[in-house]
Amino acid sequence: MARSRCNGKILCLCLLPCVMVSHLLVYIMVSIFVAVSYSPPQPQLPLHFIATGASRNSGALASHPVRPFWNLRLEDGALWNRLQHIWDREHNPILRSNGTRSKGLILDTIQPSETGKTGACEQDEAWASHLPDFNTLPEQMKDFVRSMHCRNYAILVEQPNMCFGQESEAAFLLMAIKSQVGNFENRQAIRETWGRSGWIQGDGRGKGWFVRTIFLLARQDTETGPHPDLSALLKLESSTHRDILQWDFKDTFFNLTLKDVLFWDWLSKNCPHVHFIFKGDDDVFVRTTALLDYLDHVGVQKTHKNKTKRWDNFIVGDVIANAWPNRQPNTKYYIPESFYRGAYPAYAGGGGVVYTGALAMRLQEVSQWVRLFPIDDVYLGMCLHRLGVSPTHHSGFLTFDLPEDLREKPCAYHNVLLVHKRTPKEMLTLWKELQVPPLEC
Repeated sequence: MARSRCNGKILCLCLLPCVMVSHLLVYIMVSIFVAVSYSPPQPQLPLHFIATGASRNSGALASHPVRPFWNLRLEDGALWNRLQHIWDREHNPILRSNGTRSKGLILDTIQPSETGKTGACEQDEAWASHLPDFNTLPEQMKDFVRSMHCRNYAILVEQPNMCFGQESEAAFLLMAIKSQVGNFENRQAIRETWGRSGWIQGDGRGKGWFVRTIFLLARQDTETGPHPDLSALLKLESSTHRDILQWDFKDTFFNLTLKDVLFWDWLSKNCPHVHFIFKGDDDVFVRTTALLDYLDHVGVQKTHKNKTKRWDNFIVGDVIANAWPNRQPNTKYYIPESFYRGAYPAYAGGGGVVYTGALAMRLQEVSQWVRLFPIDDVYLGMCLHRLGVSPTHHSGFLTFDLPEDLREKPCAYHNVLLVHKRTPKEMLTLWKELQVPPLEC
C-alpha cells in the first residue's frame, strides 16, 4: 500500500509539468485567436470631424485607444491595413518563426521597386489594382498610392553643419518648420519673430537657451500647379540664412509625412544630441519664450529616476483622441475605406508639437516598420502607438485658434504657447505687441 502511494506521488510530480505546459499553450492559443479575430468597432453616427479626426481630448493625458487602431486580422479591401499586416508579421519574431502565410496576403509578392537614396523614387501602379475604387479616387489619393512605397529621396539643399560647433551641439530646442518654396514671407516673418536662432531668454529674462530653426521643403513643380521658377531666390535665401532643407519629392499635402520621415533620418545623422524638437507649420505663431520656460519647468519637476525613461518619451501638443477617418470625398482629409479601416490612434494636431530628441531617435527607428500614411499628424500618432508612448495634452496649443472675439487682445495670449493660423503680417504685429509688458489682464 505504501509503495502504491509513493508511486502515485511520483506519477503526479511527473505529470504536473506536462499539465502546466498544456495550460500555457492553451492560454497562448486563446490570446492569439482573440488578437487575430479582433475587428474594430464602427463609429457612432453622426460624426463631427475636427481637421483629421472626429473628436478632441480635453484631459491632461491622452491614453492609448481602448483597442488597437490596426489589428492582426486581415481587413478585406483595406490596402494600408493589409500592407501593415505584412510588415507586422515580418517584424514579429513569433509570427515570423511560424513560417505560415495568411490567406489573401498576395500583396507581399507585389512590391513596387524603390530606388536608392541617391535617386528619386518613381510612381508605380503595383498596388493600385488592389483598390477596387482606385479610378474614382481624388488625384492626391491616387498619387499617394502610386508613391507610398518610396521614402528615400535625394536631398537638394542640405545643411550638414547645422548642429556643429560648441553652441549648436548644446541646442536646447530645434524648431523644424514645414514650409513650401513660395512661402518666403512666412519664413522671413518667423526668422524675425518667434523663430529667431540663437540664445533666447525665457519670459523671466533670467535663464537662456540656445535655439536653432530649420525649414523643411520639397520640390515645387508643374504637377502641383503653375508656379514661377523660384529656384534662384531659394538658392539665395539658403546661402544667406543656412536654414533650408529641401528634398526631391513633390510638395503636396499628402506628402507632408515624408517631411517627418526624412527629417528624422537627417536629425539622427546631423543633430542627434538636441534636447527638444518643435515640429510645426509656417502659419502658426509660437510664444517661444513661454515654451522654453514650460519645457524647463517640466524638466525640473521630473525626478532623476523618471528622467531616464518617461522624460525621454515626452511629447506634448493639442491631442486628439478617439478620432475616425474622414469619409467625405470632397474634403482635404478624405481617406477612403478601401485604403484604411479602423480608428486613428491618439495624436497631436500637426500645427505644432514638441517632443524630446531621444524620442525623435526612436521615431526614426520605428517609422521604418510603419507604412506611410497620407496625413502626417496621424502618422506620428501611429508611430507613437507602436512605441507605447502617449502624447500629453496642453491647452496652450491652440491649433484651432482662439475664439474670434479674443484674437486681437494681447492679454488673451497670456497662457498660449501656440496659435494657428497667422499670416506673416499678423505674426509681426502680434510679436511687437507681446514685447511690451502687458497691462493688468
